[in-house]
Amino acid sequence: MEIKGDSRRFNAAWPLFLTWGRMVKFSHSVFALPFAGTGAALAAATYGITWRQVAWIVVAMGAARNAAMGFNRLADHAIDARNPRTAARELPAGALSRGAVWAFTLVLAAIFVVASFRLNTLCGALSPLALAIVFSYSFTKRFTWASHVVLGLSLAIAPVGGWLAIAGRVTVVPVLLGLAVLLWVAGFDTIYACQDFEFDRRERLFSIPARFGVARALVAARVFHALALAAMAAVGVAAGLHPVYFAGLAVVAAVLVWEHRLVSAADLSKVGVAFLNANGLISVLYFGVVLAALALRSGAR
Repeated sequence: MEIKGDSRRFNAAWPLFLTWGRMVKFSHSVFALPFAGTGAALAAATYGITWRQVAWIVVAMGAARNAAMGFNRLADHAIDARNPRTAARELPAGALSRGAVWAFTLVLAAIFVVASFRLNTLCGALSPLALAIVFSYSFTKRFTWASHVVLGLSLAIAPVGGWLAIAGRVTVVPVLLGLAVLLWVAGFDTIYACQDFEFDRRERLFSIPARFGVARALVAARVFHALALAAMAAVGVAAGLHPVYFAGLAVVAAVLVWEHRLVSAADLSKVGVAFLNANGLISVLYFGVVLAALALRSGAR
């Protein structure tokens, strides 16, 4: 009887769990978390690392990322309701209440601060600033077309935070890695924003596509990604990584070329594939390349 009762409770809870997962787009965690791991791995090569630190990094990054998503959904509730592409999201559709999402966001923000202090004092002291940055992004589309760059800055916190969690100090390597992530995110978010080109202009919202048109926005995205690759190359030089890193970077470049070939000003039907599949592959691939380069460098010593 108890087993049946547990099964019924699980069956009732599972749809709600999926609703929350869709609200924060949990699958998109693949963008930031591997880069947090990359920052931590690069620092660990010099400073060492423990499983306790790994666990707290995962908790901190997961909490910050999902708190930011919750806040974004609250800030954009009315806008999402007017946009046909987003009207079915959980808040506009009434699947979740604003009160519940506020509670979710605040609890996760508190968990992030606690986890940051558990890592080290510097991370803890910087945690309110990190939250201010990731929360502020949600308002930038109301006044600047550079909102994509602010989103990039928000995700750049992941690799820099991963480094600081281990090293407790800043060097040129995490700065370059953070810059690479900023530019990479700004590029793919510019592509993603092309879907809302007409809606953004009608609502007087700011984005690169709304300001300059879709064709020019796609050119800007290519420039962002070319600069991101240059920053990634600089990471390899600054960190003294094994040559396999640069071979892996060529594969990353090929995936970026594929991403840009999927979309054009005349055909945006594959933006979703370009956004999730290509960029999810890049983040995981880059993490794997860095781990391989660090392992080979260590083995060569």
